[in-house]
Amino acid sequence: MTRTAVTRLEDVDLLSPDVYTEGAPHDMFALLRREAPLFRHRDPDGPDFWAVTRYRDVVAVSRDFASFSSWRRGALATEVPDSALEQQRLMMLNMDPPRHTKLRGLVNKGFTPRMIAELTERVRGICAALVEHAGERGECDFVAEVAAELPLQVIAEMLGVPAEDRHQVYEWSNRLVGGTDPDLRPPVDDGQDAAMQMYLYANEMALQRRERPRDDLVSVLMQAEVDGERLTEMEFDLFFMLLAVAGNETTRNLISGGMLALVEHPDQRRRLVADPSLLPAAVEEMLRWVTPVMNFRRTATRDCQVAGQPIAEGDKVILYYPSANRDEAVFDSADRFDVGRDPNEHLGFGGGGPHFCLGANLARLEIRLMFEALLRRFPEAELAGPVRRLRSNFLSGIKSMPVRLQPS
Repeated sequence: MTRTAVTRLEDVDLLSPDVYTEGAPHDMFALLRREAPLFRHRDPDGPDFWAVTRYRDVVAVSRDFASFSSWRRGALATEVPDSALEQQRLMMLNMDPPRHTKLRGLVNKGFTPRMIAELTERVRGICAALVEHAGERGECDFVAEVAAELPLQVIAEMLGVPAEDRHQVYEWSNRLVGGTDPDLRPPVDDGQDAAMQMYLYANEMALQRRERPRDDLVSVLMQAEVDGERLTEMEFDLFFMLLAVAGNETTRNLISGGMLALVEHPDQRRRLVADPSLLPAAVEEMLRWVTPVMNFRRTATRDCQVAGQPIAEGDKVILYYPSANRDEAVFDSADRFDVGRDPNEHLGFGGGGPHFCLGANLARLEIRLMFEALLRRFPEAELAGPVRRLRSNFLSGIKSMPVRLQPS
């Protein structure tokens, strides 16, 4: 059943996860950009918030960390109880500079262009193996067998997680971010159990690396110091969780969504097959089109303005990246999927500023090499069953997508 397009501001609902089961509500975003770019959104279960939907405003708020804080109430739209807020503030995602800058510097060297370039052949080999395995039967669940496996294997290797444990990390990750989807989180599980199991696993790795360091990110974190002090156990646990979850969830959803875009736009797929030099531009268009992370929260630290309207200190502000990425004022034919789009200054990795995605270089490499392998080996593809989307107002994700791969 297709959702009816919303045409009135009073009908806008960006909170219900059910709204997103057919994809981001671009009808609502277009209405807001046009009539209320800073929209006071009601929330029956928490404080009302300002929805920021225009590109220029999302960028402005993202870069003004002095006025719009991640630390005050966290970076996720879901309200965090005061009792849990102090712990959440130990995660880099929920920090502001200068503390954020120092912690980010600990792992930055693992994600530089030079370090990512050194991973190229390893990632290319993983892509080739996954594509060949998926194509053996001619039909596969593209999410489980291809899109999920690549980033999972890569981030597991970077962290130092043994191959035999990586699917356990994948399961914990799903339970942590799939909280509003009944298929990913049993009703009795609030995600805390998954977090605790991941912490226990991370701490066991930490003990091993403290005694016998290796060339991996866990060893880097165990040896690191910030202002002359080592990371506390909880700081390390939250760092491990952030890298493990962000390192596989977002890229998995991007590869899945990018494949769906190519299937639904066969003219663009044929264009890309005919001219592989378009692949880097196609990756950027997939990032714009899919926008795997749909929103982050900021809290105003002082009275200020956005889109010419006043915001009071303490107000909750939510940045909507899928809306910014379809902003007609920035992108020509914004609702058209164009593998040759140029320029394409999308916000698929956030709106800039201190929280620009740490793994952007790695994600681009993984996406490019995966579609390079797919389109070379299987230039034709079609859906072999229904696409099942994640029930989430935070991640734009696909749970399963049966695809039939054809060599020519």
